[in-house]
Amino acid sequence: MGGFSSLGDNSQNIQWYPGHMTKTRRRIEECIKLVDGVVEIIDARIPLSSRNPDIDAITSRRPRIVLLNKADIADGAATSRWIDFFSGSGARAIACDCKTGKGLNRFSDEVRKLLAEKIAVWESKGMGGRSVRLMVVGIPNVGKSSFINRMAKGGKARVADRPGVTRGNQWFTIGGGIELLDTPGVLWPKFDDPDVGRKLAFTGAVKDAVIDVETLCLDLLGYMSANYPQRICERYKLDSVEGLTPVEIMESIAKKRGMIMRGGETDYERVSVMIMDEYRAGRLGRITLEMPD
Repeated sequence: MGGFSSLGDNSQNIQWYPGHMTKTRRRIEECIKLVDGVVEIIDARIPLSSRNPDIDAITSRRPRIVLLNKADIADGAATSRWIDFFSGSGARAIACDCKTGKGLNRFSDEVRKLLAEKIAVWESKGMGGRSVRLMVVGIPNVGKSSFINRMAKGGKARVADRPGVTRGNQWFTIGGGIELLDTPGVLWPKFDDPDVGRKLAFTGAVKDAVIDVETLCLDLLGYMSANYPQRICERYKLDSVEGLTPVEIMESIAKKRGMIMRGGETDYERVSVMIMDEYRAGRLGRITLEMPD
């Protein structure tokens, strides 16, 4: 797949400094010793960009199951390649949709496979009924709450006042002898690669208030015209986008949707917001923004 279009001086280097980041990181460091494994939830459209490298480092010594959430609006062929990628690193990986629960019926079995050696040791010591404890991690808006609510059948969290557990951490018993420890979603303070920030902004993980939505939309259109041109044509009833710049594509879409101001000027802000909303809702089709090398 092609890279993102270069917009020269208009290209944004997105930064984000959440105030609770340090506190959350410390909490995860304190609790990682209490769990047997990690459930990492990522966005199937941006599997690498939606991983927090700080949290990845903290949890790296625990077995991991990776949930590629929102797989229903990601490119299916790309998701298959990503599953192979994560499996090759020793993790278990599942493509799923945490809102509907699609794919999550495999979760318990995958957990058992992931922790087979540890469970065998427990059984050899007469501890076969011991619950498996997993920490759930992920950046904001990636689907952690949807996953936990779905697995816990909407039940309320159980606040565990256990030794070594920060008061207020939430444990969920989901059946099958599995307990989940929820953690707050957290971004990292600086995106060394500007493309990472843009991809997070595309999917809504970074709020539009801190970015220029028109520039963001032009970047998305540039990527789609190179990699998924037919998706643009099908959604906005365009004959072709071949040879058009992102600005020209945006203007063509604005005409089709009647987003023209007095005097015949394109309402760039309005059409940009519309395109971004439709992309995030999956109305532009199944699109993946990055592939494993």
